[in-house]
Amino acid sequence: MKKLIALVSVLALVLSLVVVANAESDKHYTVGIIQMADNGAFTDMREGYIARMRELGYTEDRMTFDYRNAQGDMTNLASICQAIVEEGVDYAVTIATPPSQAFLNMDSGIPMFFISVSNPVGAGILTEMAHPDKNATGASNAIPVEEMFKLSEQLTPGKKTYGLIYCTSEVNSVTTINNAKAYMDASGLSYVEAVVTNSGEVQQAAQSLVGRVDAMFIPNDSVVQTALTVVADIARENKIPVYGSSAVMVASGAFATISISDTDIGRMVADMSDQYLKGAAIADIPAVTVSDFTMVINKTTADAIGVTVSEDVLSKAKVLE
Repeated sequence: MKKLIALVSVLALVLSLVVVANAESDKHYTVGIIQMADNGAFTDMREGYIARMRELGYTEDRMTFDYRNAQGDMTNLASICQAIVEEGVDYAVTIATPPSQAFLNMDSGIPMFFISVSNPVGAGILTEMAHPDKNATGASNAIPVEEMFKLSEQLTPGKKTYGLIYCTSEVNSVTTINNAKAYMDASGLSYVEAVVTNSGEVQQAAQSLVGRVDAMFIPNDSVVQTALTVVADIARENKIPVYGSSAVMVASGAFATISISDTDIGRMVADMSDQYLKGAAIADIPAVTVSDFTMVINKTTADAIGVTVSEDVLSKAKVLE
């Protein structure tokens, strides 16, 4: 009799686990995706994320993505974050630093996964990458500043003064610029800063550098990236190489970069989200820094500014025409 009771208990436990598993598989999730502005890099990150979630089995009948774009407006961004919170999404995905900070500051209790935040600790999104402590985790795209300047010396040797265009209100940009300035100070290089507060000021900033710099460096800045084609046009006219911080910047006319794959970083964060949905606590999903970089060169821009890139270098790079 005791054996029979024990067997019945085991069967009941198994049945309850099956019921729970089926309930989880039938659950429908709503995910809020918040993007700061329209540009190719952010779009690739978003689409990479969504595609990977679908591959992982979160099909349209299981997961809805509520995508919102602030169009570069901070007031709009605040309203979007509030709307996402009021909607009661299961979790939020934030692309770039401003949306990540804005959503975290809502203190909503809703988990957040960030994509492409260069300095999550400096931005206040977590205290330690290995142990997320603010109900948020994700992937950082810290720019390899030293490698960027080594690339410049390889492709356009002898450049001594760099123009730096960035928005001072973006923590990620300021962090990258500070790293760049520290590297240049230690390497005997000079720089001229041209700061902006919105995309409408980018053209004037770029023009102010003409005749004063040998090359330009643009950090991962959503404000400047929105108007990158303007910078590229001015630089091409004046034979100035522009080193960007993403493949999309190079596609928009910058000369070259050492870049991560925007699609891959989105996919990486999707895998982290999957861990959470399968029961892992956010605190147990370490934030990561992407370390797989690729050289990207715009051949059309190279020709326009009179730079000859060897076939050996081109064979090792992703070449855009």
